[in-house]
Amino acid sequence: MPPIRQVQVTFDCAEPERVARFWCEVLGYVVPPPPEGYDSWDAFERSLPPERQGAAFVCMDPSGVGPRLYFQRVPEGKVVKNRVHLDVRVGTGLVGEERLAALEAECARLVALGARRKRLLRADGVNESCMVMQDVEGNEFCLD
Repeated sequence: MPPIRQVQVTFDCAEPERVARFWCEVLGYVVPPPPEGYDSWDAFERSLPPERQGAAFVCMDPSGVGPRLYFQRVPEGKVVKNRVHLDVRVGTGLVGEERLAALEAECARLVALGARRKRLLRADGVNESCMVMQDVEGNEFCLD
């Protein structure tokens, strides 16, 4: 069996484009070109049946290294804590006050984009400090 070469992370959400564009800003991702035969994503969306318009959106790492992110509209809202979450690695290699400053700076940037800060988990001798946050629809992620 050949090895798996690509991974896609899928988000259930109410507003796929809004959530995707948030994550583009967080991660430096981009919206891929529209499907062949369409000059824009809006033109592609208009070609779909009304019930499928706005039902999904994609963003990707422009370098092709990171996973593709797929956002799909679902009827139910978020009810409980995510079973899987993303760690946004902004403090790798940093410790103490230097790490906290990096976390706080990125937190401020993401809050301006619509994220919410939940809590700071301080270093405990085993794990370094990290920050629990929520995206624009309340999905948890960590600044680490």
